[in-house]
This record gives sequence, C-alpha cells and structure tokens, in this order.
Amino acid sequence: MKNFQEMSGLGRAAASTLLMLLLAACSVEPTYKRPDAATPAAFKEAPATASTTDAAATPLPASEAGTWKTAEPAEEAQRGEWWTVFGDSTLNDLEKQAADANQNLKAAAARVQESRALTQQARADWFPSFDAGFGPTRERLSPASQFLPNDAKVPTQTLWRAQATASYEVDLFGRVSSNVNAARADQAQSEALFRSVQLALQADVAQNYFQLREFDTQLTLYRQTVTLREDALKLVERRFKEGDINELDVSRARNELATARADAVGVARQRAASEHGLAILLGKAPADFGFPETPLAPVTVQVPAGLPSALLERRPDIAAAERAMAGANARVGLAKSAFFPKLDITGSFGYESTTLGDLFQWSSRAFLLGPFAGTARTVPIFDGGRRKANLANARAMYDEDVAQYRQQVLVAFREVEDNLSDLRLLKDQTREQNDAVNASKRAEHLSQTQWQEGQVAYLDVIDAQRQTLQSQLQLSHLAGTEAVATVNLIRALGGGWGEVKADVGSVDAAAAQVAML
Repeated sequence: MKNFQEMSGLGRAAASTLLMLLLAACSVEPTYKRPDAATPAAFKEAPATASTTDAAATPLPASEAGTWKTAEPAEEAQRGEWWTVFGDSTLNDLEKQAADANQNLKAAAARVQESRALTQQARADWFPSFDAGFGPTRERLSPASQFLPNDAKVPTQTLWRAQATASYEVDLFGRVSSNVNAARADQAQSEALFRSVQLALQADVAQNYFQLREFDTQLTLYRQTVTLREDALKLVERRFKEGDINELDVSRARNELATARADAVGVARQRAASEHGLAILLGKAPADFGFPETPLAPVTVQVPAGLPSALLERRPDIAAAERAMAGANARVGLAKSAFFPKLDITGSFGYESTTLGDLFQWSSRAFLLGPFAGTARTVPIFDGGRRKANLANARAMYDEDVAQYRQQVLVAFREVEDNLSDLRLLKDQTREQNDAVNASKRAEHLSQTQWQEGQVAYLDVIDAQRQTLQSQLQLSHLAGTEAVATVNLIRALGGGWGEVKADVGSVDAAAAQVAML
C-alpha cells in the first residue's frame, strides 16, 4: 500500500512537471513577420550604364539591372573603407582619426554595451536565483499553526536562522521569453544605430573635408583676383596721371580691389568655421587642429546604385527601424502574458533555533518547500483594465513602428534618387559652366585690350573681370557640390558597394575603447 502511494505521488509530480513544461511552451507572443514595404524594381534616376575608377565599385551586371529580389537584412555586412575610392591619403588619415577619437561614436558604442547588459539581465530570468542569509527574527506564531486551542497562549520568541533560498519563475505562456526577445531586438537595434552613427560620421568627415578644400579653391581664386585688381589699379593710376582717363575709372578700380579683398576675408571666415567643425569630428579641440590649404580637384568617381531591394539590406537606419518592430512585437506578447497565471517557485533550507549556540545543531535543520508554502501561483482577476490598456498600448506601439519602418524605407529611396539625379545633372551643369568660364575669360581679354586702345570704357573691363570671377567661383562650387553628392550617395546606399575590404571601427573595437576610458 505504501509503495502504491509513493508511486501515485511520483506520478502526480511527473504529471505536474509535464503540465508546467507544456504551459511554458505555450507562448502567447505573436509570430513576427517583417512587414512588406513598397520596393521599386529599379531606381528612376540611375544611369543606364555605370563605370568607376576604382575596382571596389563594380557595376551591376546588365542581366541584373531592374531585377527584383527579396531583401535580406545585412546591416552587419562589412562595408569596407569606402572613402578610399577617392584615392586621397589625407582623407584616409582623417577617417582613421575620427574612428579612433570621435565622442559621438564612443557614446553610441557605450549604448551598445548598455543594451547588451540589459539583454543579459533579461536572460537571467531563465535561471533560478540563489541567496543565503543569516540573522535573528522576532515572531509569534498563531495557535492554529501549532495545533493548539484557539485560546491557547503562544509566547513570542526570537529565532536565529542560517538559510539558503532558491527561487524560480516558470516561464508560463512565454512571459520570460518575450521579455528576452524584446531585449535582444533592442540590442540589435542599438547595434544598427551604432553603425548608423558610424556611417554618418564617416560621411560627415568626407563632406567637411571636401567643403574645406572647396573654400581653399575659392581663396586661391580671390587671391589671384586681388593680384589682378592691384595690377589693374596701378595701370589705371598711371594712365590717370598721364591724363588718358578721368578719376572715375580710378575710383572704380579701387572699389573693385577693396571688394575682392573683403570677399576673400569672408571666404576665409567660412573656411575657419569649417576647419573647426572638422576638428570636432576628429575628437580634437579646434586650437589643436590645423589643415593646410589644398585646393579641390574634381571628383570623377562614379558610384553604381545597384538594386533598390539591396538598399533595405545595407542601410543601418532601416535595420534599426526593423529591429524596433521586432521588439514591439515581443512586447505585445509580454502584455498578453499578463492575462494568464504566473507561477513562482521558492524554497529554502538551513538551520533555525531559539538560541545562537544551538543554531547549527543537526536537530535545528529546517526547510520550506511545497505547493502552498513555497509556490505562489498568481491568477489575475481584476485590475481596473490596466492589463487591457497595456496590451492596447503595446499593439499601438507596434503599429507605430511599422509605419515608421515603411516611412524610413521611402526616405531611403528618396535620398538615393536625389543624389543620383544631383550627380547626373551636376555633370551637365559642370560641362556648361566650363564653357561659361572659357567664354568669360575670352571676354575679359578682349575688353582689356580694347580699353587699352581706348575703344571701350573701363567699366566694361570691370564687368568682364567680375563675370570671370563669378564663373570660376561657380565652377569651384559645382566641383565641391559634386564631391559632397558622391559622398551622400554612398551614405544613402548604406556605406559601400561591390567587393569591399575589411571594416574599420567595429562595434566591439569601439566598445573596447569606451571600456578603457
């Protein structure tokens, strides 16, 4: 009879354990599926054929042009040192300095470490926790708990305890798993945002560098113009002394010289601000950074756009938006699990006695475990609609993240199309502007010759010189704009294309730098 009762007890325990495992496997978290986003078959502004001066930028095969494929996230794919496509050793060095010392990048790396710690914290709920304690308690037990009459007097006593305690929450209906999934999604989002900050930093350094060199080109033009204005003023003053011209021409020549000098100072002021901005990107104080004047050479790199669907794979900001959706989906499951019972199992074992000297006697051992004393089965009944509101909030946040993801995809497509059209039209505009520069130089030469021969007024010479300067400045601005637009296109495409080299400044490397601070 006793053996039968023991077997029956074991059977009930096994059945209870099996039931708990089945309940733990019944997660109420919705199955996550990445929402569809409108993806065109090809970029509207992409050129029919693409070529490049660098082997890293391989044109898309003609057989794949316009071919659509399902996007598979690849935000962790190596992007390579994409800026080396410009073949500029100075830019390469600046990018390395920024990756090593930029504070925004270090802050983003620290946020990655924070998210990883939170993920580990959520994962800890999968495992039981153990604690140990020692100390006295003052207590009075009820007569009923001691099997005494109701009017019996139970004295108050001091109990010394030395116990080890274990507690564990059974993952009923996937509450713990949903929390872990949400933390993992947040971690992946944080890592994608790190790569987004990293890509933005790389692009900002390249853009600032090219803008700084554009200012250097303009300063060179203004210095040449000032030199020409000084020579022209000397000539005008000599002719005025000889009586060939009146004082009006002298005043005009002096005005043009002063204006050119003032404009040169204005460009120098803009250059100083740009240099200070570059210093901050490199993690340096402006006083500790100087950049030698280097006029900008035209950028001839051509970047193939590739497939629109590939854009969804490479853009870290899109990956971050997608991971935000996954986290919101997990939190929907977390909110739904609150409607179901929660099971916490606790137990303790140790020693207790009324005197400290008898505490560690074998007869003083005690334990606490069982379905009543050691198990708390919480069943939600009424909370005034709090859980229902939390679930509605979680679902609304998921819908919001879906809309933001789709909007981010549209913005990404727009950015690529904008920069593709910019580069295509800038080439045409630069070609026409070159013709304008040549024509203005010819007009300046003719006006100078005719003025010396007395055929035209000096005002015509001033107009011709002014037009030449404006044409040259506009050509310089177009060269800078084209370089920046090339950087913007690479950034819009996710920071690289084709076969790439090893990545620089990974999350772990940056996080290690943060840990050393």
